[in-house]
Amino acid sequence: MNTRKRKYTTTILATALLFSLGGCVKDELHDTPHPDKGIVAVSIDLPQGASGEDYTVEIDGTTADGKEGRYTVSDPLPPGEYTVLAYNTPQGFTVTDGIARVERTDGTVRALTDFINPLPDYLYSGTERITVMADDTLRMNLDVTQRVRDLHIELTVTEGDPERITGITGTLSGVAEAYDLRNETLYGEAVSTRPTFTRDGDKVSADLRLLGVLGDAQTLTLVLTFTDGQTQTVESDLTEVLSGFGEGDMTQTFAIEGGLRTPLEAGFSATITDWEVVDEGKIDVN
Repeated sequence: MNTRKRKYTTTILATALLFSLGGCVKDELHDTPHPDKGIVAVSIDLPQGASGEDYTVEIDGTTADGKEGRYTVSDPLPPGEYTVLAYNTPQGFTVTDGIARVERTDGTVRALTDFINPLPDYLYSGTERITVMADDTLRMNLDVTQRVRDLHIELTVTEGDPERITGITGTLSGVAEAYDLRNETLYGEAVSTRPTFTRDGDKVSADLRLLGVLGDAQTLTLVLTFTDGQTQTVESDLTEVLSGFGEGDMTQTFAIEGGLRTPLEAGFSATITDWEVVDEGKIDVN
């Protein structure tokens, strides 16, 4: 009789244990409120000296707008591979469908004017391929890169009287208007821009901020106005001297110098000579 009681008791305990284990399997624990999806939290790592302005974060083209401290947080995403894109929209640019475009000189994207803003603010962007896992929050720091570069043009009057020059206007052709943020390449066709030229003594200079150069040639055209009211137009081919503009560190100013010969007497034309690239990074462009 005692033996039967022991067997019966053992059977009850075993059955209770089995139900207990079954309950553990049914009540699985999860790390997040979205066990079948994952979330991406993105923090922007800015280059040294860059301002901490607001950035747009896109994941496969969909804007993430949740906030969690320094992170921009996505909605829950099905597991899989995605591309994260982050970019700012600085003054002088518009961004539509992943294309950052320099505004025209009257502040619009498409206007009657043919010239883009010669000195927009600094554009930054970065992309990274990620894998999203279910029941997980992926926290990542995304590096962004400067996509524009400062260009300093300086001419020294080597012949003629610089004080005779009362006005200077200039056009630079063969520059990029737009940048494909998702593919990280220049986009569209070559356009022109009109930088502001000034004279200080025998120095004639202008500052620009460009996405890059495009097309078969880059040409600088200057129109000089003299004290007698006469004007002269002088063209100079910058294709070779600007060939390295898109290479190297985009945060370093690309500076070029040349000589400007102005007419000593009527009947002669102004010319630009001896272009060269000078030391980069030593000129501040404002």
